[in-house]
Amino acid sequence: MKKFLLVDDHVVVRSGIKTLLTEMYSPAEVHEAMDGETAMVKMKENSYDLVMLDIQMPKTDTLGLMEYIHIKYPQAKVLMFSMSAENIYAKRFMKAGAFGFISKESPLEEITRAINMILNGKKYISDTLAEKLAEDSFSGKTGNPFNDLSPREFEIVSLLLEGKTVTDISHTLNIQTSTVGTHKARLFDKLGVTNILELKELATTYNL
Repeated sequence: MKKFLLVDDHVVVRSGIKTLLTEMYSPAEVHEAMDGETAMVKMKENSYDLVMLDIQMPKTDTLGLMEYIHIKYPQAKVLMFSMSAENIYAKRFMKAGAFGFISKESPLEEITRAINMILNGKKYISDTLAEKLAEDSFSGKTGNPFNDLSPREFEIVSLLLEGKTVTDISHTLNIQTSTVGTHKARLFDKLGVTNILELKELATTYNL
């Protein structure tokens, strides 16, 4: 019997995926967690065939959680399942140990394909991401400056690219606005940009 863990703060999303998994792999055991802390407790108590992990959850450093899972449970197969932009997050999460990344807006057939591939021990990337990786390879792009950012800096730069303000980010990450401001100044310095427009132009250059 397959055993799954769904980590998402939205009950409706968990319910829908739970129904899908129980229909696909009946009988299946599906556990749920609404944040990273609960997920770590569940993983300590159980061994899962697949973990489906959302990115944006309250009080959860998801990239840190992914790295923790990869180190603590190297056999665990994790599929990132999120509304967050694939072109911003997918490569970094897969580098951290995820087996794949798929959008919640993907067709049911594609979600099913991703799950089956990962359960069979294969990595999954969408055709769109595969095309971007190929473009990077053929264009000879190297030394991506975004790879030099810390996990927290990358999280903040991703939110800035989504149009979030410093205040928005402080609420999302549950940290002080001054802390966000410090990270913003540091990452701007690392990336060699002085404003959001330059940041967006740089992100476009590296297909973020």
